[in-house]
Amino acid sequence: MPTYSFFFFYFFLILMVKSDPDPLQDYCVAQTQGSQTFFVNGAPCINPADTSPSHFTTSALSKPGNTASNPLGFNVTLTNIRNLPGMNTLGLTMARVDIAGNGLVPPHTHPRASEVTILVKGSLLVGFVDTSNRLFTQQLREGDAFVFPKGLIHFLYNIESKASALAISGLTSQNPGAQLASAATFTTKPSIPDDILQKAFQINGQDVSRIRKNLGG
Repeated sequence: MPTYSFFFFYFFLILMVKSDPDPLQDYCVAQTQGSQTFFVNGAPCINPADTSPSHFTTSALSKPGNTASNPLGFNVTLTNIRNLPGMNTLGLTMARVDIAGNGLVPPHTHPRASEVTILVKGSLLVGFVDTSNRLFTQQLREGDAFVFPKGLIHFLYNIESKASALAISGLTSQNPGAQLASAATFTTKPSIPDDILQKAFQINGQDVSRIRKNLGG
């Protein structure tokens, strides 16, 4: 491959792996009224002349989430273009993470975003696994922050048995996505064939059925 072709290909790859495209204007407040008749990366903009400070403000993260809504004892509240329309095209998301005593945000990934988490209240054990299966963990105290690299499996665990924990996260995409490792494996529709799961996890058919049932699959 000629040298100039190599560098062209290299810079093309760099452009392709950016999280979200850069905005082409100062802001693009999302048009969220009415049904969407066409689909784009993000949402259509309202007329800039109709923009107001309220479009860039939200109280969505001010109220505690219901950690009793699932057996793992956690709740994640996200900003989005409906509760914060001014975030449209800016390539970011904020999240409030409430975790009950001994609650767990289970191993999961964000395929389109890196994440930085700041512990506001409580004590958390957090960690991620890199692609060589090396585990990085850290116990966080109030005011500590931790970064989860894009696409890597990570978790947050409240090590206190009675006290709840509160964290705030920032993610580098308007639509970071979230995929729980356990649910993505055992609760798909249609189901991954049992033979594949048995071989992959070195378990038997009864184990597969039990895990599916426990996860609601």
